[in-house]
Amino acid sequence: MRRRLVPGLLAVILGAAAAAQTVDAYRPFVVPLEGNTWEVPWPPPPGLPPLPPRLGFGTLAAPEQLRGWDIAIRADGSNLPPGRGSVAEGEPLYVTHCAACHGDFGEGVDRWPALIGGRGSLATETPQRTVGSYWPSAPIVFDYIRRAMPYAAPQSLTDDEYYAIVAYVLHLNELLPAEATLDAEGLRAIRMPNRDGFILEERPDTPNEACMEGCRRGRPVRVLMDSRQFVAPGTASGTAEPQ
Repeated sequence: MRRRLVPGLLAVILGAAAAAQTVDAYRPFVVPLEGNTWEVPWPPPPGLPPLPPRLGFGTLAAPEQLRGWDIAIRADGSNLPPGRGSVAEGEPLYVTHCAACHGDFGEGVDRWPALIGGRGSLATETPQRTVGSYWPSAPIVFDYIRRAMPYAAPQSLTDDEYYAIVAYVLHLNELLPAEATLDAEGLRAIRMPNRDGFILEERPDTPNEACMEGCRRGRPVRVLMDSRQFVAPGTASGTAEPQ
């Protein structure tokens, strides 16, 4: 869910004119016309005003500070890092860093998610969302694994090792042969089985008008959740009565 800017607060901080410009600058993008697909970065909408100047407090982040966060890989793979890794190299890395949770062959362990299977299950009552059945883009498989794995030490491997692990995971899903070596170009060329299962969607703008008075409009107020079902009364962590 997106956070929305509060026009009233912005007006206090920036002044009315700057606040109006800021709200316009953060309005949702409109779905591009033909020739664009979901994985390609959308062009800025025409007439978008420039972002306002800084508010005068804080300091700009240094490049070395940004480098640790600016690791997102686009779905089209246009900014994949250099490197390469083979399925054969990925197998022992997977066994060392991944199999404890995801199983020796990607089948999943206990409640940890499976990485394989589920082809054709997404439209059924028991969908299985795995790398092979659900993920629409191979580059974002690399993005997630490099960003968040291994679970106990994310971002601790080299790009070559991440390419190798991704190659092995894709091999487990029958998307790469056993003798394959994967690099940025090869990763971009892989067409995932659920590639066409994702569509562009234009969401309407949602006004952020806080209700300050007369909000009930004659409607009764009902308790929809009782906090006591989660925390017992008297534990100092909850409340004695429903809130």
